[in-house]
Amino acid sequence: MADIQRFHVGPRLSEIAIHNGTVYLAGQVPDDLSQDIRGQTAQVLGMVERLLEEAGSDKSRILMTQIFLSDITDITAMNDVWDAWIPAGNTPPRATVQAAMAKQGYKIEIVVTAAAA
Repeated sequence: MADIQRFHVGPRLSEIAIHNGTVYLAGQVPDDLSQDIRGQTAQVLGMVERLLEEAGSDKSRILMTQIFLSDITDITAMNDVWDAWIPAGNTPPRATVQAAMAKQGYKIEIVVTAAAA
């Protein structure tokens, strides 16, 4: 049986879990809620990138992404930031939906699953 590694373990969730060569990230949300959707998306993608690096992976190894937007009309602006960030030829399967956010001011939350390096 393969071991499970967990990073940044808290009472409610871990930021990263790794099992059988797969990296699972908790949903990432922005810190600076004064930013518009472009700014919040860039913040969250930066967090995703740092966590993947810590787990021994990177954004070219993303297997699946789920994106939650508080307002689906922000999808075009969010996609502009996403398209500039994701490596060409490595775009993962992805779902983007509108959802009620856990905290007022969050415009985006991103959940990522990736292959370990």
